[in-house]
Amino acid sequence: MSGSAIQEKVARLLSRQNGKPAMKAVKPLALKNEVANRKPKKGEATCVTEMTFLMACWKQNDFNNALCSKEVSSFYTCIEKVQTKAKGQQGTQGRLLPKEANTLLKRFPNLASEI
Repeated sequence: MSGSAIQEKVARLLSRQNGKPAMKAVKPLALKNEVANRKPKKGEATCVTEMTFLMACWKQNDFNNALCSKEVSSFYTCIEKVQTKAKGQQGTQGRLLPKEANTLLKRFPNLASEI
């Protein structure tokens, strides 16, 4: 729906043409100039199994890194895969952080009047 179509629908619902309005506005129908400052959710733990195998190998071999080279390399490859995946998702997610949204809303405030 375009912006004008939404405004027409809201105006029709609020109008008293056909008797009682279908919708009663309790608060003014205008967006606020700020959003709630919530922290983004943290991601889940990754590469836990590789890290577990690495620590078990270290324990068996008295923390000798040379004997656990296979486990170390698998752990680092897992970390690299996760980091490349996170870089790819970061730009395409399409969401603004609350701080960024608030700065944009301060720069471009909403209309003070009701729709």
